[in-house]
Amino acid sequence: MVSENGSCCRCCFSFIFTMGLTALFMWLSLRTSNPSCSIKDIYIPTLNMTLKDTKNTTIYIHMRLDNGNKDKGIYYDAVSLNLSYVPNTTDPHKRTLIDETTIPAFYQGHKKKATKPVNFSTEGFNWTEVRRVVSIDKNVTFRLDLATAVRFKIMAWKTKRHKLIVGAYVKVTDLGLKEGKPKKGIKLSNKGTRIGWCSLQILPDEEKQTKCCAPASPASSKCQPPKIHHNHLHVFDHIQCSSE
Repeated sequence: MVSENGSCCRCCFSFIFTMGLTALFMWLSLRTSNPSCSIKDIYIPTLNMTLKDTKNTTIYIHMRLDNGNKDKGIYYDAVSLNLSYVPNTTDPHKRTLIDETTIPAFYQGHKKKATKPVNFSTEGFNWTEVRRVVSIDKNVTFRLDLATAVRFKIMAWKTKRHKLIVGAYVKVTDLGLKEGKPKKGIKLSNKGTRIGWCSLQILPDEEKQTKCCAPASPASSKCQPPKIHHNHLHVFDHIQCSSE
């Protein structure tokens, strides 16, 4: 009788142990990590004080997207990027939206890194004051915000969409380059991710439309629609404006 009880206990323990290992394996297999996004480098020719010709006002940025997952690929929806000028670093929420652009949707394999070049047009932006500031302070501050949705590929199936909204401040010197070590990128985080005074939300896949707004003026909390690119799909649900 004692032998039968001992055998039953061993069977129960073995079953519980096996189920525990199976649950741990499933959890490790299904656990996902968002990709890491960073600014690899930035160049603004019009802020390079060593150049005689400052007519080229295009802003050139190389984005780095890193999939750190060991066995999971990532499907990116169109990646929306908004660049703003921060005139006063003591009040970084007050910004001037310069331009927006999009990285087309793409797939990234596990443990892969991707470098994406993006250009921002600054037509209509007044560079006179920015050049004056950089000539005195030797640097000026910009803000880059990123919004997209990602799906993870786990073996033969894909997860639902997960929103990814991150941003970072970047200081640009009087050489038109980012401040700091040239090879060290600037990582984007989800802290203070805003465009002007507007927070970002992801658009549900089935709606396939874009709604956005930008501050009408630094003194107003009202919003007016900025220009919208036709390929900005799945990116914004709506933007909630505040009077910060």
